[in-house]
Amino acid sequence: MKLISGLTLAAMLSTGAMAQVPPALPPPAENPTPATPPAQPPVTLPPAEVTTPATNKPPAKAAAKKRAKKKTAVAKKTVLPGDTGIKPAVPLVINEPAVARQNNVNVRGQAKINSEIVTRLKQGDTVTVLEEITLPHPKTDEPAQWAKIAMPTNVHVFVNAPYVDENKAVKPAKLNVRSGPGENFSIVGMLHKGDTIKDVGTKGEWLEIEPPAGSFAFVAAHLLSHKEAETPMAPPVTMPVTNTEVAQNTPVVAPPTEPPPVTAPTNTATPPPVVTPPVPEPLPPPVEEPPQPRIVQREGIVRGTVSIQAPSYYELESLDTGKVTEYLYTTSTNLALKHWKGKTVLVTGEEGLDERWPNTPVITIQKLQLVQ
Repeated sequence: MKLISGLTLAAMLSTGAMAQVPPALPPPAENPTPATPPAQPPVTLPPAEVTTPATNKPPAKAAAKKRAKKKTAVAKKTVLPGDTGIKPAVPLVINEPAVARQNNVNVRGQAKINSEIVTRLKQGDTVTVLEEITLPHPKTDEPAQWAKIAMPTNVHVFVNAPYVDENKAVKPAKLNVRSGPGENFSIVGMLHKGDTIKDVGTKGEWLEIEPPAGSFAFVAAHLLSHKEAETPMAPPVTMPVTNTEVAQNTPVVAPPTEPPPVTAPTNTATPPPVVTPPVPEPLPPPVEEPPQPRIVQREGIVRGTVSIQAPSYYELESLDTGKVTEYLYTTSTNLALKHWKGKTVLVTGEEGLDERWPNTPVITIQKLQLVQ
Protein backbone atom coordinates (compact mmCIF):
# COMPACT_ATOMS: atom_id res chain seq x y z
CA MET A 1 0.00 0.00 0.00
CA LYS A 2 2.83 2.32 0.91
CA LEU A 3 4.56 1.37 -2.26
CA ILE A 4 1.57 2.34 -4.37
CA SER A 5 1.22 5.67 -2.62
CA GLY A 6 4.90 6.45 -3.15
CA LEU A 7 4.71 5.73 -6.87
CA THR A 8 1.65 7.95 -7.19
CA LEU A 9 3.38 10.81 -5.40
CA ALA A 10 6.48 10.48 -7.56
CA ALA A 11 4.38 10.56 -10.71
CA MET A 12 2.63 13.75 -9.61
CA LEU A 13 5.92 15.48 -8.82
CA SER A 14 7.40 14.64 -12.20
CA THR A 15 4.33 15.98 -14.00
CA GLY A 16 4.59 19.32 -12.21
CA ALA A 17 8.27 19.68 -13.06
CA MET A 18 7.56 19.04 -16.70
CA ALA A 19 4.87 21.74 -16.70
CA GLN A 20 7.43 24.39 -15.49
CA VAL A 21 10.08 23.63 -18.19
CA PRO A 22 9.45 25.69 -21.42
CA PRO A 23 9.00 23.77 -24.63
CA ALA A 24 12.06 23.34 -26.80
CA LEU A 25 12.38 25.77 -29.76
CA PRO A 26 12.71 24.40 -33.27
CA PRO A 27 16.20 24.63 -34.76
CA PRO A 28 16.89 27.82 -36.81
CA ALA A 29 16.58 27.55 -40.60
CA GLU A 30 19.63 28.11 -42.83
CA ASN A 31 17.87 30.92 -44.84
CA PRO A 32 15.43 32.64 -42.55
CA THR A 33 12.56 34.52 -44.30
CA PRO A 34 11.90 37.99 -42.88
CA ALA A 35 8.50 38.52 -41.53
CA THR A 36 6.15 40.47 -43.87
CA PRO A 37 4.90 43.63 -42.20
CA PRO A 38 1.19 44.21 -42.25
CA ALA A 39 -0.12 46.16 -45.33
CA GLN A 40 -0.39 49.91 -44.78
CA PRO A 41 -2.78 52.24 -46.68
CA PRO A 42 -1.02 54.18 -49.51
CA VAL A 43 0.08 57.70 -48.63
CA THR A 44 -0.49 60.37 -51.37
CA LEU A 45 2.47 62.75 -51.58
CA PRO A 46 2.26 66.23 -53.17
CA PRO A 47 3.61 66.31 -56.73
CA ALA A 48 7.20 67.38 -56.88
CA GLU A 49 8.39 70.07 -59.28
CA VAL A 50 10.33 68.40 -62.07
CA THR A 51 13.16 70.49 -63.40
CA THR A 52 14.48 69.47 -66.78
CA PRO A 53 18.13 70.35 -67.11
CA ALA A 54 18.75 72.83 -69.91
CA THR A 55 20.60 71.50 -72.93
CA ASN A 56 22.89 73.41 -75.20
CA LYS A 57 21.09 72.39 -78.39
CA PRO A 58 17.27 72.47 -78.84
CA PRO A 59 15.48 69.44 -80.28
CA ALA A 60 15.67 69.09 -84.04
CA LYS A 61 11.98 69.89 -84.66
CA ALA A 62 12.05 72.96 -82.40
CA ALA A 63 15.23 74.26 -84.08
CA ALA A 64 13.74 73.80 -87.57
CA LYS A 65 10.54 75.57 -86.52
CA LYS A 66 12.55 78.43 -85.03
CA ARG A 67 14.61 78.81 -88.23
CA ALA A 68 11.45 78.84 -90.39
CA LYS A 69 9.85 81.50 -88.14
CA LYS A 70 13.03 83.60 -88.34
CA LYS A 71 13.07 83.41 -92.16
CA THR A 72 9.41 84.42 -92.29
CA ALA A 73 10.06 87.41 -90.01
CA VAL A 74 13.02 88.51 -92.16
CA ALA A 75 10.92 88.16 -95.31
CA LYS A 76 8.18 90.32 -93.79
CA LYS A 77 10.62 93.00 -92.69
CA THR A 78 12.48 93.14 -96.04
CA VAL A 79 10.90 95.96 -98.07
CA LEU A 80 12.36 97.20 -101.30
CA PRO A 81 13.15 100.93 -101.55
CA GLY A 82 10.09 102.90 -102.60
CA ASP A 83 7.75 100.00 -102.05
CA THR A 84 4.61 101.39 -100.44
CA GLY A 85 3.10 97.97 -99.81
CA ILE A 86 0.08 98.84 -101.97
CA LYS A 87 -0.28 96.63 -104.99
CA PRO A 88 -2.60 97.24 -107.96
CA ALA A 89 -5.90 95.37 -107.62
CA VAL A 90 -5.57 94.31 -111.29
CA PRO A 91 -2.16 94.48 -113.08
CA LEU A 92 -1.74 97.29 -115.59
CA VAL A 93 -1.74 96.51 -119.31
CA ILE A 94 0.18 98.57 -121.86
CA ASN A 95 -1.97 100.58 -124.33
CA GLU A 96 -5.14 99.78 -122.37
CA PRO A 97 -7.22 101.90 -119.98
CA ALA A 98 -6.64 102.05 -116.24
CA VAL A 99 -8.65 103.72 -113.48
CA ALA A 100 -7.63 105.72 -110.41
CA ARG A 101 -8.04 103.71 -107.20
CA GLN A 102 -8.67 106.75 -104.94
CA ASN A 103 -9.33 110.47 -105.00
CA ASN A 104 -6.70 113.17 -105.56
CA VAL A 105 -4.14 111.01 -107.36
CA ASN A 106 -1.25 113.24 -108.43
CA VAL A 107 -0.35 113.29 -112.15
CA ARG A 108 3.24 114.54 -112.50
CA GLY A 109 5.46 115.82 -115.30
CA GLN A 110 8.18 113.25 -114.56
CA ALA A 111 8.44 109.87 -112.85
CA LYS A 112 9.82 111.50 -109.70
CA ILE A 113 8.39 112.35 -106.30
CA ASN A 114 9.59 115.97 -106.55
CA SER A 115 8.28 116.58 -110.07
CA GLU A 116 5.58 119.21 -110.62
CA ILE A 117 1.92 118.16 -110.37
CA VAL A 118 0.17 118.55 -113.73
CA THR A 119 -3.33 117.61 -112.54
CA ARG A 120 -5.11 115.26 -110.14
CA LEU A 121 -7.37 112.28 -110.82
CA LYS A 122 -10.56 111.38 -108.98
CA GLN A 123 -11.46 107.84 -108.03
CA GLY A 124 -12.68 106.03 -111.14
CA ASP A 125 -11.13 108.45 -113.67
CA THR A 126 -9.83 106.59 -116.73
CA VAL A 127 -6.40 107.04 -118.32
CA THR A 128 -4.44 105.13 -120.99
CA VAL A 129 -1.23 103.39 -119.89
CA LEU A 130 1.62 103.86 -122.40
CA GLU A 131 4.51 102.30 -120.49
CA GLU A 132 5.59 101.02 -117.07
CA ILE A 133 8.79 102.48 -115.61
CA THR A 134 10.92 101.12 -112.75
CA LEU A 135 13.29 103.55 -111.02
CA PRO A 136 16.73 101.99 -110.40
CA HIS A 137 17.44 104.03 -107.27
CA PRO A 138 14.21 105.52 -105.80
CA LYS A 139 14.42 108.03 -102.99
CA THR A 140 13.01 107.55 -99.51
CA ASP A 141 9.20 107.28 -99.59
CA GLU A 142 9.33 107.43 -103.40
CA PRO A 143 7.49 104.74 -105.45
CA ALA A 144 9.76 102.58 -107.58
CA GLN A 145 7.02 101.71 -110.09
CA TRP A 146 5.51 104.44 -112.30
CA ALA A 147 3.00 104.40 -115.15
CA LYS A 148 3.55 106.62 -118.18
CA ILE A 149 0.06 107.65 -119.31
CA ALA A 150 -1.43 109.65 -122.15
CA MET A 151 -1.97 113.23 -121.04
CA PRO A 152 -5.61 113.71 -119.92
CA THR A 153 -7.56 115.83 -122.40
CA ASN A 154 -8.69 118.31 -119.74
CA VAL A 155 -5.09 119.38 -119.03
CA HIS A 156 -3.49 122.33 -120.84
CA VAL A 157 0.19 122.34 -121.82
CA PHE A 158 2.51 125.09 -123.11
CA VAL A 159 4.80 125.90 -126.05
CA ASN A 160 7.06 128.89 -126.68
CA ALA A 161 5.10 131.43 -128.72
CA PRO A 162 7.96 132.75 -130.95
CA TYR A 163 8.25 129.30 -132.56
CA VAL A 164 4.61 129.27 -133.76
CA ASP A 165 3.54 131.29 -136.83
CA GLU A 166 0.33 133.27 -137.33
CA ASN A 167 -1.42 130.18 -138.72
CA LYS A 168 -0.75 128.32 -135.43
CA ALA A 169 1.77 126.04 -137.14
CA VAL A 170 5.13 124.98 -135.71
CA LYS A 171 8.10 126.65 -137.44
CA PRO A 172 11.20 124.68 -136.23
CA ALA A 173 11.91 121.03 -136.94
CA LYS A 174 11.13 120.09 -133.31
CA LEU A 175 9.38 122.01 -130.55
CA ASN A 176 9.15 120.92 -126.92
CA VAL A 177 5.76 120.76 -125.21
CA ARG A 178 6.05 121.57 -121.49
CA SER A 179 3.78 121.17 -118.48
CA GLY A 180 3.99 124.88 -117.58
CA PRO A 181 4.91 128.31 -118.97
CA GLY A 182 8.68 128.13 -118.50
CA GLU A 183 11.78 126.15 -119.36
CA ASN A 184 11.96 124.94 -115.76
CA PHE A 185 8.84 122.80 -116.35
CA SER A 186 9.05 119.20 -117.58
CA ILE A 187 8.88 118.22 -121.26
CA VAL A 188 5.64 116.27 -121.75
CA GLY A 189 5.55 116.02 -125.54
CA MET A 190 7.08 116.98 -128.89
CA LEU A 191 5.75 118.82 -131.96
CA HIS A 192 7.28 118.83 -135.43
CA LYS A 193 7.46 121.36 -138.19
CA GLY A 194 4.05 122.03 -139.73
CA ASP A 195 2.04 120.64 -136.79
CA THR A 196 -0.87 122.89 -135.82
CA ILE A 197 -1.90 123.72 -132.29
CA LYS A 198 -5.12 124.77 -130.55
CA ASP A 199 -4.28 127.62 -128.23
CA VAL A 200 -6.56 128.55 -125.31
CA GLY A 201 -4.58 131.39 -123.77
CA THR A 202 -1.29 133.22 -123.38
CA LYS A 203 1.07 133.58 -120.41
CA GLY A 204 3.93 135.89 -121.27
CA GLU A 205 5.92 134.37 -124.14
CA TRP A 206 4.15 131.04 -123.77
CA LEU A 207 1.02 129.73 -125.47
CA GLU A 208 -1.38 127.62 -123.41
CA ILE A 209 -2.66 124.87 -125.75
CA GLU A 210 -4.67 121.66 -125.73
CA PRO A 211 -2.49 118.56 -125.28
CA PRO A 212 -1.37 117.31 -128.73
CA ALA A 213 -1.26 113.67 -129.71
CA GLY A 214 1.63 111.87 -128.07
CA SER A 215 1.81 114.08 -124.96
CA PHE A 216 2.23 112.19 -121.72
CA ALA A 217 2.48 112.35 -117.91
CA PHE A 218 3.30 110.01 -115.02
CA VAL A 219 1.38 108.42 -112.12
CA ALA A 220 2.58 106.11 -109.33
CA ALA A 221 1.63 102.63 -110.58
CA HIS A 222 0.12 101.43 -107.29
CA LEU A 223 -2.52 104.19 -107.50
CA LEU A 224 -3.91 102.78 -110.79
CA SER A 225 -5.71 99.56 -111.63
CA HIS A 226 -6.39 97.99 -115.01
CA LYS A 227 -9.93 98.64 -116.22
CA GLU A 228 -11.42 95.29 -117.07
CA ALA A 229 -13.55 95.22 -120.21
CA GLU A 230 -17.22 94.82 -119.46
CA THR A 231 -18.86 92.19 -121.66
CA PRO A 232 -22.47 93.13 -122.47
CA MET A 233 -24.99 90.48 -121.55
CA ALA A 234 -26.70 88.86 -124.50
CA PRO A 235 -30.51 89.05 -124.50
CA PRO A 236 -32.27 85.80 -123.64
CA VAL A 237 -33.11 83.65 -126.65
CA THR A 238 -36.78 82.68 -126.90
CA MET A 239 -37.25 79.31 -128.57
CA PRO A 240 -40.52 78.61 -130.40
CA VAL A 241 -42.75 76.08 -128.67
CA THR A 242 -44.07 73.29 -130.88
CA ASN A 243 -47.20 71.27 -130.40
CA THR A 244 -45.09 68.22 -129.56
CA GLU A 245 -43.33 70.08 -126.75
CA VAL A 246 -46.67 71.21 -125.37
CA ALA A 247 -47.98 67.66 -125.48
CA GLN A 248 -44.92 66.28 -123.68
CA ASN A 249 -44.31 69.00 -121.07
CA THR A 250 -47.73 70.56 -120.41
CA PRO A 251 -50.41 68.53 -118.63
CA VAL A 252 -53.76 68.36 -120.35
CA VAL A 253 -56.33 70.43 -118.45
CA ALA A 254 -59.98 69.52 -118.86
CA PRO A 255 -62.29 72.37 -119.83
CA PRO A 256 -64.26 73.87 -116.95
CA THR A 257 -67.69 72.44 -116.42
CA GLU A 258 -69.06 75.56 -114.76
CA PRO A 259 -70.98 77.98 -116.97
CA PRO A 260 -69.11 81.12 -117.92
CA PRO A 261 -69.72 84.13 -115.66
CA VAL A 262 -72.39 86.61 -116.67
CA THR A 263 -70.80 89.81 -117.92
CA ALA A 264 -72.59 93.01 -117.03
CA PRO A 265 -73.48 95.23 -119.95
CA THR A 266 -70.84 97.84 -120.59
CA ASN A 267 -71.59 101.52 -120.84
CA THR A 268 -71.03 102.62 -124.40
CA ALA A 269 -71.11 106.30 -123.53
CA THR A 270 -67.89 108.16 -124.31
CA PRO A 271 -66.20 109.36 -121.11
CA PRO A 272 -65.37 113.03 -120.87
CA PRO A 273 -61.80 113.94 -121.83
CA VAL A 274 -59.31 114.13 -118.99
CA VAL A 275 -57.81 117.57 -118.66
CA THR A 276 -54.23 117.54 -117.37
CA PRO A 277 -53.32 120.68 -115.43
CA PRO A 278 -50.15 122.39 -116.60
CA VAL A 279 -47.03 121.46 -114.69
CA PRO A 280 -45.25 124.52 -113.31
CA GLU A 281 -41.66 124.92 -114.42
CA PRO A 282 -39.14 124.15 -111.69
CA LEU A 283 -37.43 127.09 -110.11
CA PRO A 284 -33.75 127.53 -110.91
CA PRO A 285 -31.41 126.46 -108.11
CA PRO A 286 -30.19 129.29 -105.91
CA VAL A 287 -26.82 130.71 -106.85
CA GLU A 288 -24.35 130.33 -104.05
CA GLU A 289 -22.02 133.21 -103.47
CA PRO A 290 -18.35 132.15 -103.51
CA PRO A 291 -16.65 132.50 -100.13
CA GLN A 292 -14.40 135.48 -99.62
CA PRO A 293 -10.67 134.64 -99.86
CA ARG A 294 -8.90 134.29 -96.52
CA ILE A 295 -5.65 136.30 -96.57
CA VAL A 296 -3.25 135.37 -93.75
CA GLN A 297 0.34 136.04 -92.75
CA ARG A 298 2.50 133.23 -91.33
CA GLU A 299 6.11 133.01 -90.12
CA GLY A 300 8.23 129.85 -90.18
CA ILE A 301 11.03 127.85 -91.82
CA VAL A 302 10.69 126.59 -95.42
CA ARG A 303 11.11 122.81 -95.71
CA GLY A 304 10.70 120.33 -98.56
CA THR A 305 7.93 117.68 -98.47
CA VAL A 306 8.55 113.98 -99.16
CA SER A 307 5.06 112.46 -99.15
CA ILE A 308 3.70 111.46 -102.58
CA GLN A 309 0.22 112.76 -101.69
CA ALA A 310 1.34 116.15 -100.34
CA PRO A 311 -0.53 119.00 -102.02
CA SER A 312 2.74 120.90 -102.71
CA TYR A 313 6.51 120.40 -102.71
CA TYR A 314 7.23 122.73 -99.80
CA GLU A 315 5.91 123.26 -96.29
CA LEU A 316 6.21 125.85 -93.51
CA GLU A 317 7.60 124.63 -90.20
CA SER A 318 6.62 126.38 -86.95
CA LEU A 319 9.42 128.18 -85.08
CA ASP A 320 7.92 127.21 -81.71
CA THR A 321 6.86 123.57 -82.12
CA GLY A 322 8.88 122.43 -85.13
CA LYS A 323 5.72 120.97 -86.72
CA VAL A 324 4.27 121.65 -90.16
CA THR A 325 1.68 124.43 -89.98
CA GLU A 326 1.09 125.26 -93.66
CA TYR A 327 1.83 123.92 -97.14
CA LEU A 328 3.34 126.47 -99.54
CA TYR A 329 2.01 126.75 -103.09
CA THR A 330 2.75 129.24 -105.86
CA THR A 331 1.70 129.68 -109.47
CA SER A 332 4.48 132.15 -110.23
CA THR A 333 7.33 130.96 -112.45
CA ASN A 334 9.62 133.65 -111.03
CA LEU A 335 9.48 132.32 -107.45
CA ALA A 336 11.73 129.27 -106.94
CA LEU A 337 11.02 127.99 -103.44
CA LYS A 338 14.01 125.66 -103.59
CA HIS A 339 16.25 128.70 -102.96
CA TRP A 340 14.31 129.46 -99.75
CA LYS A 341 14.70 126.00 -98.13
CA GLY A 342 15.98 126.23 -94.56
CA LYS A 343 15.35 129.96 -94.28
CA THR A 344 13.01 131.78 -91.92
CA VAL A 345 10.39 133.68 -93.91
CA LEU A 346 7.21 135.71 -93.51
CA VAL A 347 4.54 134.44 -95.94
CA THR A 348 1.46 136.40 -96.99
CA GLY A 349 -1.22 134.76 -99.14
CA GLU A 350 -4.62 133.13 -99.52
CA GLU A 351 -5.21 130.22 -97.13
CA GLY A 352 -7.36 127.22 -98.01
CA LEU A 353 -7.80 123.52 -97.25
CA ASP A 354 -7.04 120.48 -99.41
CA GLU A 355 -9.63 117.74 -98.89
CA ARG A 356 -6.87 115.16 -98.45
CA TRP A 357 -5.21 117.19 -95.66
CA PRO A 358 -8.09 118.71 -93.65
CA ASN A 359 -5.85 119.49 -90.67
CA THR A 360 -3.07 121.33 -92.54
CA PRO A 361 -4.01 124.38 -94.69
CA VAL A 362 -2.36 125.45 -97.95
CA ILE A 363 -1.16 129.02 -98.57
CA THR A 364 -1.08 130.33 -102.15
CA ILE A 365 1.84 132.71 -101.84
CA GLN A 366 1.29 136.38 -102.69
CA LYS A 367 4.30 137.82 -100.86
CA LEU A 368 7.41 136.18 -99.39
CA GLN A 369 9.86 138.06 -97.11
CA LEU A 370 13.10 136.87 -95.52
CA VAL A 371 13.22 137.28 -91.73
CA GLN A 372 16.65 138.28 -90.43
